[in-house]
Amino acid sequence: MKVIIGNDHTAVELKNKIVEYLKKKNIEVKNIGTDSSEAVGYPDFGAKVAREVVQSNSVGIVICGSGIGISIAANKVKKARAALCRDEKDAEMARKHNNANILALGARILATEKAISILDTFLNTSFEGERHQKRVEKLDNL
Repeated sequence: MKVIIGNDHTAVELKNKIVEYLKKKNIEVKNIGTDSSEAVGYPDFGAKVAREVVQSNSVGIVICGSGIGISIAANKVKKARAALCRDEKDAEMARKHNNANILALGARILATEKAISILDTFLNTSFEGERHQKRVEKLDNL
C-alpha cells in the first residue's frame, strides 16, 4: 500500500506524526505537503494529492485546520472521493459505502491519537461493493 499525504501550514505537526506512524507500520508514504509554518493555500495541496491518488490508484490523506477546505479542493478532481472524518464510524462508512480514496482530517479539530485511530479504521476497512458500486460510479461520472 502507498499513501499520498498533503497538508497546509496548519497541519505540519499532525502530518509529521502520521507519516512517522505509517513508516513504523512499513507503509510507503509520499509526502507532498508543506513542511513549513509559512502560510500556504490548502486548495493547492488538496488538488495535488487528489490528482496523484487518482493517477496512481493509491490512498490519500489531506489535512488542513478543519479538514473542510482541503476536502472540498480534493473533491474537485474527477474520481477523487475525499471524506472528512471526525470519528472512526465516519471513516468506516466512507470506505464501506463510498469507496473513499482520500481521508480528510482537521488538525485543529482532532488530537493526534484520535486522528491515527480514524486513519487506522480508514486503511483497514474495505469497500463493500455490490449495491454501492453503482452509486460510486455515479460519483465518479459527475
